Amino acid sequence: MHSLVTGGAGFIGSNLVDALLGEDPQARVTVLDKLTYAGSLENLRAWGPDRLRFVQGDVADLELVQGLLEGVDVIFHLAAETHVDRSVVGAEPFLQTNTVGTYRMLEAARLAGTPRFLQVSTDEVYGSIDQGSHTENDPLKPSNPYSASKAGGDMLCLAHHTTHGVPVLITRCTNNYGPRQYPEKLLPFFLARAEAGEPLPIYGDGQQVRDWLYVEDHCRALVFLARHGQPGEIYNISAQGEKTNLEVTLTLLERLGLSRELIRRVTDRPGHDRRYSLDSSKLRQLGWAPRVDFETGLDRTIAWYQANRDWLERIRLDSAEYRKFSEQYYRERLSSSTAFFPR
Repeated sequence: MHSLVTGGAGFIGSNLVDALLGEDPQARVTVLDKLTYAGSLENLRAWGPDRLRFVQGDVADLELVQGLLEGVDVIFHLAAETHVDRSVVGAEPFLQTNTVGTYRMLEAARLAGTPRFLQVSTDEVYGSIDQGSHTENDPLKPSNPYSASKAGGDMLCLAHHTTHGVPVLITRCTNNYGPRQYPEKLLPFFLARAEAGEPLPIYGDGQQVRDWLYVEDHCRALVFLARHGQPGEIYNISAQGEKTNLEVTLTLLERLGLSRELIRRVTDRPGHDRRYSLDSSKLRQLGWAPRVDFETGLDRTIAWYQANRDWLERIRLDSAEYRKFSEQYYRERLSSSTAFFPR
């Protein structure tokens, strides 16, 4: 199988490349990645040019994408701007990549007659849910510019399937975690700060609920659906391991042997959804199930970052983009923070 993975130099994308090439010795992968701040060729260093072709470019470049699709059996479209806080500060890059970029990818697939197209989306398009879990038939109610831009891409996928017959499947997953996640996301961000003795900013009361899915389980689901999923359908992917942000933070500190006094309460962000929850029974009935529970996955994640401190430190110390947003953004909030667990 020859796969095109957009965003393949990023966190989930590079783990998907590992899954595709590690499972099938005959598989070949082309990665298209713009190499923005969250992507790195270092994430792909395990694979040589005999099986992996890398192309630097933009998914919104229709001519470029068309030139990559000859002989491609399946497109895994992961390229996206994903950080909600960044979308609140400035939404335009999210619209350009997540919506316009998805449209251009669909057009390229339509013109090339690509046999299968997986749109990798997010649980956030459904919005918050107080009780129960979202199914694939629930209406979309995005709460922030990031999730709205992803919902727009999803709608274009369904329209291209209905109007043009493009064989699109949409997957919507819960919070991913694991090796090589860019350290503006909660777990690697807090891990790096905690080990440096720096305060951990928790939004509001920390009771926001997320379902934590280990990245290898997510990638197995994507490969599985490329083979067994039905075009025109939507598939939720979840671990059914819901935890509050505070629970995750306390577990992380316990694993590191550090004090919970590092936690600081900061003002909640605008449009912050309270709880995400997905019903993934549709996918499970096809034969997929997660293999890694949260505690095991967290231990693996911590072990990877501790064994690859140079990878993490290069981003934290050398990346102007990281300093410009993550450090500055949270420093401003921490300046007026309060202790979460006062002495």
